[in-house]
Amino acid sequence: MSHNIAIDGPAGAGKSTIAKKIAQKLNYIYVDTGAMYRAMALFLLRQGIRPDETEKIDVTCEKADITIRYENGEQVVLLNGENVNGLIRTEEVSRMASGSSANPRVRTKLVKLQQELAAKENVVMDGRDIGTCVLPNAAVKVYLTADVSVRAKRRFDELTAKGENCNLSEIEADIQKRDHQDMTREISPLIQAEDATLIDTSHMTIEEAAQAVIALC
Repeated sequence: MSHNIAIDGPAGAGKSTIAKKIAQKLNYIYVDTGAMYRAMALFLLRQGIRPDETEKIDVTCEKADITIRYENGEQVVLLNGENVNGLIRTEEVSRMASGSSANPRVRTKLVKLQQELAAKENVVMDGRDIGTCVLPNAAVKVYLTADVSVRAKRRFDELTAKGENCNLSEIEADIQKRDHQDMTREISPLIQAEDATLIDTSHMTIEEAAQAVIALC
C-alpha cells in the first residue's frame, strides 16, 4: 500500500521546494500538482483563451494531454508530448492557472491523474486542496503558510534570478489577490484540512521546514 504526504498552502509558502526536499530525503515521488495546472494554463493561453472564458475552457481543456514522467529522479511535465518545464513558471501562466484551475472540467481531468499516481506510488504532493480533496486519506497532511510580505519577496527573488524584470509591490498585490481567489472559489477552496498540521515557514529555512514535515511521518 502506498504512503502519501499531502502539502497545502497559499502561493509562495515554499510548498514545491519543501516537497521536493522531502521526496528526495524519503525517496518518494514528488508530484507538483501546480505544474500540471500550469501546463493546462499554458495550453489555454496558446489557444488565445482568457481566464474568464469558461465555455471555451470547458471544451478546449479536453484536448490537452498532460502527463508526468521521471528522468533521473526529476519530474518532467509533458503537454501533448512537449516538455514544458521551462515554460510554466511565468507570471502570465500563474494568473491563468489561478482562474482555469477553478474550472470543474479542468480539475476533474487533472485530479484523476493525480489520484491514480498516488494509489500506485509513495508520493509527496503539494497544491491547494490535496489534503481536503485530492488525497483525503493521506497518511500525513500539512498546511504550509508564511507572511504575505515574505512570500512576495521569495517570488521576487525567484523571478529576478531568472532575469525577469518585476516589481515587488505588484507581486505582493498579485499574491494577495490570488489568496482571495483561492480561498473563496466555489470548487475546492484553499482551506486547512481539519487533520492537517500548520507550519509557518516565514522564519524557517527550507531544511528546517522539510525536517518539520518528516518528523510527522
